[in-house]
Amino acid sequence: MSVLQAIVFGAVQGVTEFLPISSTAHLILLPWFMGWPDPGLSFDVALHLGTLIALLIYFRYEWTALIVSAFDLVRGRTSDPNARMALFIIVATIPGAIADALFENTVENALRAPQVIALMLIAMALVLVLAEFTARRKKNLEDISWSDAITVGFAQALAIVPGCSRSGTTITAALFRGMKREAAARFSFYLSAPIIGGAVAKKTLDILKLGLTLDQLTPFAIGIITAGIVGYLSIAFLMRYLQNHSTFLFVYYRIALGAVVCLAIWSGFR
Repeated sequence: MSVLQAIVFGAVQGVTEFLPISSTAHLILLPWFMGWPDPGLSFDVALHLGTLIALLIYFRYEWTALIVSAFDLVRGRTSDPNARMALFIIVATIPGAIADALFENTVENALRAPQVIALMLIAMALVLVLAEFTARRKKNLEDISWSDAITVGFAQALAIVPGCSRSGTTITAALFRGMKREAAARFSFYLSAPIIGGAVAKKTLDILKLGLTLDQLTPFAIGIITAGIVGYLSIAFLMRYLQNHSTFLFVYYRIALGAVVCLAIWSGFR
């Protein structure tokens, strides 16, 4: 892999991991469109590590408060709202973790086709439109209930299908549950950290069994740094953007990309 390819992959991962447009879809479609070789499991882990670091840094104060409150709750010392949010995150993460454990191989072998990706890009765009038109958008984070958290958690489980998007499914579900857009995005990011962290840890163990060659170190380092920087900027953009805008920008993009993939398939591009 060249340095340029590492930068491009890292930038694409950084943008698409947090915007509701599906990072998995883009990392599959990018080499498909460009005729590049699949970067493989090891590089995928490196890119996710970069975006995980970005997520932890951007919300560093929130993570610190959540962790401290969670430990205090275990000791019976507090009823802080942060402790309640920590419990929401833990419980809402379970459906996604179970889905990953049960269906990861099935998804890897059967659902990574461009046809599936195009379908899911468009289908989730339409669901997001419905959420925008029907949602009340009145709840802040402190107003959400157990049923809200669990619903969004089950929505996150759908993100294993390429083209759905982790942030896309969770933000959509949160809007249906009446959350404000900025609150929906923030809760979505909170839920994504344990899942991404778990995936990175699991795949890192697989990489350690295979080992890395010296010629992989440079593109890996560049990919991690690029994904981290772009991911941080992507989070900052989305959090600010959703304060005053709808998600229709991402709806239009998803439909356009899905249509381009369908056209490429129909024309025999690949």
